[in-house]
Formats: sequence, C-alpha cells, structure tokens
Amino acid sequence: MTAANFGPRPVIVGFGTATPANSYSQREMLDLFGIEDPKVRSVFLNSAIERRYLTLPPELPDGTRATETQGELLAKHKAHGTRIGVQALETALKRAGCALSDIGHLCCVSTTGLLTPGFSALLIKELGLSTSTSRLDVVGMGCNAGLNALNAVAGWSAANPGRLAVMVCVEVCSAAYVFDGTMRTAVVNSLFGDGAAAVAMITGPPRDDTAEDSPLPAGTVLKFASRIIPDAVDAMRYDWDDDQGKFSFYLDRDVPYVVGAHAEDVVDRLLDGTGLRRGDIDHWLVHSGGKKVIDSVKVNLGLPAHAVRHTTGVLRDYGNLSSGSFLFSYERLMEEGRVSRGDYGVLMTMGPGSTIETALVQW
Repeated sequence: MTAANFGPRPVIVGFGTATPANSYSQREMLDLFGIEDPKVRSVFLNSAIERRYLTLPPELPDGTRATETQGELLAKHKAHGTRIGVQALETALKRAGCALSDIGHLCCVSTTGLLTPGFSALLIKELGLSTSTSRLDVVGMGCNAGLNALNAVAGWSAANPGRLAVMVCVEVCSAAYVFDGTMRTAVVNSLFGDGAAAVAMITGPPRDDTAEDSPLPAGTVLKFASRIIPDAVDAMRYDWDDDQGKFSFYLDRDVPYVVGAHAEDVVDRLLDGTGLRRGDIDHWLVHSGGKKVIDSVKVNLGLPAHAVRHTTGVLRDYGNLSSGSFLFSYERLMEEGRVSRGDYGVLMTMGPGSTIETALVQW
C-alpha cells in the first residue's frame, strides 16, 4: 500500500514550535516555591523531566511568588498564548515556503484557558490574515486534541485542494496551575509545560521531496482512528475548585494503565485494511504524557525504547505540552534526518475522555 492508493491526500508541508523565553529545572521549581514536602519533591524529581518552559507568577518583594487569580491566569493564557502561537505558525510557514496570505483555513487548539473569541480570531487579527480566512477553535479536549484537530484540518484540506490549511496548538499550562500543597495539584504542577506547535497542510499533486532544494520530506496523512474509554471519563478532568476559586486539573493515578490497555486496539484499527502490520511502522510519535504513560504504551505495543526516543526526549526537555506535544516529537524526527521516502509513521495522542487518537502518515 502506498499513499497513491488513496488518491490525493493532505500533506504536511511545514511545521514549527515555540516556547516562552524562560525554562526551569524541576529542582529550581521546588526551590522557587519553597516546597519541602518529601513526597511532593519525589514526584518532581522522579518524573523523567529535566526542564520545562513556564510563565511563572510575578515575584514578590519577599522572594515568594504571587498567587494569581483566575482572571490573571486567563489573561496570561491569552497574552502568552498569542505570542508563542504566532511564532510557531510563522516557523511552519517558513518551512513550507508559504506566506501568510496563502492561509485559507486556520484551526487553533487549546485546553489551558477559556477565550471568546478564541485564538483563531486573535491570530488572524495579530497577523493581519485575510478576513475571509476560514477558522475553527478546538477547545477543552485536552492532550489528545492535536490529532482531533488535525483530522478536521485534513478534512478541510481534502475538500479544498491546493489551498493552505494551518493548525496551531497553543498551550500555556502555567495558566492552569493551582498551588495548594496537595498531592493532586503536585502531580499536575510537576508535569506540564508551556508551548505551541503548528503544522501547514496542502492537498494536491505530490511534492518533489527528492529535489536537492527540498529540505525535509513531506508527510502524507493517510488515515485516522480513535478510541474513547467512557468508563474512564473522570480519570482526566479540568473542573472548578471551590476552595481555590479557580479551575484545577486532575489526573487519576491509573491513567497510564487505562491508556496502555487500549493502545493495541486503536493501533490495530488504524492499520486495518492497509495491509500494514505494526512491524511495518518505521516511526512512532507518541504524546509525551508522562513517564508511566509512555512506558505503558511502549509495553503494550511491544515497542523498543528507541522507537519512542523523541517522545521521551520531549518529555525530558519540555514536560507534557498537552495538545502540541506530538508535534514537538515530529519536529525532532524530521530534523534527525532519518526519515526516508516511503516510510510509515504512527502519531498517537491521549487525553480526557479518556481518549486515544491516532493517525497514519507516509513520507
């Protein structure tokens, strides 16, 4: 089976990522917030995360950090999200060799704040895009949302051949933090980082990525498959905390095992009818959801550590970037220079629902 068997399909022609300016080690975070509880410190220091890019609360005269209100958190989400979203989008366009004026559709993804109008309208205004730009905001779906949105963008692209569609995942996870000293919030606070990622897609004649001036091979998106686990609907949730007067994220400790137990099913359905087996997949780009999540997926799919090297590398250097994590891994894979024409890849994200999303790509 080749991409040609599917007819014209959406092709990823550009990608880009962006982060805030400041990053912090896990130990620096513990010291900045004066966390002495040995159990909480253990969560931070045994997370397989070395650094994360974050937008921390302002420092007070006594050296402590201010407690941000929900309003201040939402303002941070809007301001910093717009900035890194613009940066990621511009990088994706540069790699695609496209201009802002080429964009026909813009889809923005975010879970770490509520905005109306959403990032799609804000980025159109900020960048001066055409007022006729089609747009979509995917909000509140969590870490799996990048592939939910990519599915929608691929659909728009297929229906509008020759026109450029862009997806931007914007997550300011530090705008969703609650610091109350509990183990529930400690798990979240030790895991997530800020970042944005973008992809540019076009459906049309195959691009000649064998030419000398072609910097990177383009990935054709062939198929999507989903798996929702309704019994685990409360395992990952972002809801209101009456005690803190703000939204707070919750992660059940059994999430890694729930996700891992269903990974085989969704991958098998993704490959069903393609003539491919798991052993035919050359590249695996799995969401950097956390050490235990990655290990569970790896074990259940029978993957060697090398297969998820970019997933673990992104977790180590950025933490969990929510919806855009898999695109940070995609960027690393492409820059590594080991993708050959005809290679197959599986993209996988997981998040609230509980949900696993997958996509099959061929370069």
